[in-house]
Amino acid sequence: MLTLASDIEVLARFGRALADPIRCRVLLVLRQAPAHPSDLADALGISRTRLSNHLACLRDCGLVLAVPDGRRTRYELADPRLGHALDDLRAAVVAVEADKTCPDAETKGCC
Repeated sequence: MLTLASDIEVLARFGRALADPIRCRVLLVLRQAPAHPSDLADALGISRTRLSNHLACLRDCGLVLAVPDGRRTRYELADPRLGHALDDLRAAVVAVEADKTCPDAETKGCC
């Protein structure tokens, strides 16, 4: 059981970051390799302004770093373990979704 405020705050930050589909997509792209904002915006099909807001949130949550790269800025995951955590979380959610043990799930759509 989590009791330390810092543990709870860390998980809350992670949850806030994952609460938006665009931020999830950014994290999944950065899981593959660091990228510049213009490349991220193009890959995600969103404006640079909109992306900038999401990158600011991810920086504030401590999940991504802005790394100076000459006259540009490159973004990357703050820690390589985040990529593994994203993979593990996604796999766990898919496994739970596939394991509908509630007998009423199909007929009542409750689970």
